[in-house]
Order: sequence, then C-alpha cells, then structure tokens
Amino acid sequence: MRYIVGKFFVWFVFRVLSRVTVYGMERIPKDSSFIAVSNHAGRLDAGLVYYLLNRRDIIMLVAEKYRQHAWSRALVWAFDGIYIDRFNADLNALREVFRRLKRGGVAVVAPEGTRSKSGKLIEGRDGASFIAARSGLIIMPGGLVGTQDALVMDRLRHMKRLEIELRIGPPFTLPSLESRDRAEQLKAFTEEIMCRIAVLLPPEMRGVYAEVPRTAELLAEQGEITDLSPHHIG
Repeated sequence: MRYIVGKFFVWFVFRVLSRVTVYGMERIPKDSSFIAVSNHAGRLDAGLVYYLLNRRDIIMLVAEKYRQHAWSRALVWAFDGIYIDRFNADLNALREVFRRLKRGGVAVVAPEGTRSKSGKLIEGRDGASFIAARSGLIIMPGGLVGTQDALVMDRLRHMKRLEIELRIGPPFTLPSLESRDRAEQLKAFTEEIMCRIAVLLPPEMRGVYAEVPRTAELLAEQGEITDLSPHHIG
C-alpha cells in the first residue's frame, strides 16, 4: 500500500509539473537486474526514476541527511530506500544492495554522491564502480537535463512546466576487481562511468570531465547522441 501511495504521489507531481522526454528508452532492460547511473542535477532526480520505471524492485540509495526531513523520510519509507553514509564505508548498506541485486533488483546510483550546485558534472566517487565491478551487472548510463534545482525553481516561479530530458547511453560492464591496486582500479572504473555519463550531456554540463581524454574517445567512437528515439511522457 505504501508503495502505491508513493508511486501515485510521484506520478502526480511529474505529470502536472513537467514534460519528460527520454531518448533511448528502448535500451532499458524490462525485467533483468542492472545498475543505472546518471548525473545528479537536483532534488527531483530520485523521483524521476519511479516516474519512468514501472518496477517495484528499484534499489535507491539515499544520503543519510534526508532522515532529517519528514517528507523525505516518508518517501524513503514508501519506496523502501536504503540510507547510506556517503563519507565512510557503509558496509551494512552495501550488503543490503548486493542482497537485493541477487534477487533481480535495479540499483540506481548517482556516482557524484551529491547534487551539483552548478549543474555541471563534479568528480565521481567510487561507490557505483565498486557495486558494478563486484556484481558484474550491466551499467545503464544516463544524462539528465532540466532538473537542476535553480532551473526548477525559476520555471515554477514563472508558472512554466519543467522540460526534462534524459538520454540513455549504450550498456557496458566493468572488469572484475583484482586483489591488488584496488584503489587505482576503482578510480579508473569511476572515470569510465563518469565519461560515459558526460557524453550524454550537453557540452556545458560535462564539468570536470569535459576535457578528459576518455570523453573525447567516446565522442569519437559514438558521436554526439542524436539518433535515439524520443519517448515523450506528460
């Protein structure tokens, strides 16, 4: 019951306040387990996941600070989210993530670990790459535009609907972690994930990954993402 109420609330908010266009929706696996990663542009990002995916096995990682607010506690409770300590190794949270992944769930992770105040990509952390490398699951990268907090407030203040776009890139996997030099491996894996996200964003939003050589390589390989089919919602 709590999931249905939470789902309806999210659906109502996005349906009334936004128009969402997804490019590459056909790439998302329907039933299998995977890991979704994207930039973290604003507070609406988590809700958008539940608006777009009709699955009850979404594994949402939520920063501990959101325990402080009644509205966020209610939503985390409704969707059975997992609170995680972003600044320390939260083994209990990770164990729960892997437990749910083994049952076929979908983990949704923002590798930056926090919202980017500028809307541009900031340096990624290693949590997403660790989960992906340990699980061996495919990674679905996404580039999200239009949910930046400042932009959302400005449009709502002027009684304009939000124009949200999500571009979904091709799936990929990471190699297994080796026993030696894990820190360096995770750093390289995280850069790969972040560059995969960067090429799905407009150039002005690529932030610290705009000039990374791997970003240029990916753009040369696949070009700017312009050939994906649009899927309009709302």
